[in-house]
Amino acid sequence: MTVMVPSARPTAPRRDRLVAAVALALSLTMSRLPLRWQTAAVRMLRVLPYAHLARLDALYTAVLSVIPSWWPGRIACMEISLATVIATALTGRRSRWVLGARFLPDAAHAWADVPEGAVGRDIGDAVDRAWMPVLAVP
Repeated sequence: MTVMVPSARPTAPRRDRLVAAVALALSLTMSRLPLRWQTAAVRMLRVLPYAHLARLDALYTAVLSVIPSWWPGRIACMEISLATVIATALTGRRSRWVLGARFLPDAAHAWADVPEGAVGRDIGDAVDRAWMPVLAVP
């Protein structure tokens, strides 16, 4: 007999969760706008200095920890990565919002990155088939 155990939600410090909750709300609101408006809004963040990879990873974990289970709509890689970029900006730093694709099988994905590395890119079966960045903002 196999028992399925639900996966544990990631935990994050309270302050990071608060920033992540605000960022996720903004991301879900912005996701209803055309993509060109979303990229224009993120492009305005280019005046901020880049965050460190460890900080970006902590904010990504915080965003994952505040995703409500009751939400009736879509909260996937695009909304999560945009929320991570917004959360980084709310802390006075920036990161890039990257939209990418790959072939065989065709798929699209979004993640956040800084010059040191990325968060949310290598999930699932992405280890053996790399993602090709198509649009990186800012």
